[in-house]
Amino acid sequence: MINQRQDLLRFKVELTGILPLIWREILVPARYSFWDLHVAIQDVMGWQDYHLHQFRVLSGERGELVLVGIPNSEGFEDAREVLPGWEVAVVKYLSEPGDRVEYEYDFGDSWIHEITLVGVEPMVKRRRYPQCIGGERACPPEDCGGVPGYASLVEALLDPEHTEYDAVNEWLPAGWGPELFKPEQVRFDNPARRWRFAFADER
Repeated sequence: MINQRQDLLRFKVELTGILPLIWREILVPARYSFWDLHVAIQDVMGWQDYHLHQFRVLSGERGELVLVGIPNSEGFEDAREVLPGWEVAVVKYLSEPGDRVEYEYDFGDSWIHEITLVGVEPMVKRRRYPQCIGGERACPPEDCGGVPGYASLVEALLDPEHTEYDAVNEWLPAGWGPELFKPEQVRFDNPARRWRFAFADER
């Protein structure tokens, strides 16, 4: 049984639709909510949290779809209920190795991530969590047009003769390259601080 105060959840995060695979492996406290996990995913991938997100979970024997993220404040009648991520514990739906959830970031570019619980392990004293313990390749830049836009961007970036080569290099963040990623350089934000920043005007 998971001890939410003393255990860690090891997750593999895979960005779908792109090859070679862009992936990360992280350790997060077992007490985390889905909001906390969202912030960790943003930080470990390299996203800027500019857009909406949503977790999609298949729950129970009948595979009922549960949506977790930011509830729809517009109150559309035909919209599915979205549970507030800060109120739902990750271990409610992800508690056994192999459990999976789909995470979408930016409903325009539609970046789909497959999140898999790899294992549960005890915390090590005097270490800070979350931690990035592995990964490969850089996260796509924000607002680059989803998977097709990313493919076009990389094609132009790697071909100095491409008509968009100069424009792409001017637009890209300084130092960005599709293969550049170092786990030890990941810095994690405080989820509570991120929540206050995101929703301060709504209180």
